[in-house]
Amino acid sequence: MDMLFFDHIEKLGRIAATATMVYITIILLTKASGKRSTSQLNNFDWVMTVMIGSLGASIILLREIPFIEGAASLVTLYVLQFLVTKYSSISQPFASLLLSEPRVVFYQGQYLPEAMRDERLTQQELESAMRSAGIHNLDDVEAIIFESDATLAVISKSDKSKEGTVSETLKTVIR
Repeated sequence: MDMLFFDHIEKLGRIAATATMVYITIILLTKASGKRSTSQLNNFDWVMTVMIGSLGASIILLREIPFIEGAASLVTLYVLQFLVTKYSSISQPFASLLLSEPRVVFYQGQYLPEAMRDERLTQQELESAMRSAGIHNLDDVEAIIFESDATLAVISKSDKSKEGTVSETLKTVIR
């Protein structure tokens, strides 16, 4: 109970110094690796973000992890993410292995219950996405797509390329 609020001044100094170094390291690595490392493009990027946060906290708080070893593990994660995302950008089969496909969950005024059930989405969530897109009438919606990054993209009927045709961005999702 005596260490509940404070242990040693040396420990606080170590934590402050390590936190500063980890912060600078993550900022520099993120800047060097580009926007992709801070995006929420898909599950893979989300996992990367969680791993970096967890690793950063461990380096800061655990005395058993020297800064250099922790920094090496951060660099390794960023390099792995770069290599995986680079390869997935040039190899469609590899990208398909990693990424989930977008899925239509609402189309031409109709909820698609099987797709909604498979993706674990509710009607309320789709309606919320419509409202966020400024659409207040189901008849104004061409489609709602549950994207690879877990966002709901609402395509209004006014977004259709030509009356009676499927827009270019929907062609890849509607089969």
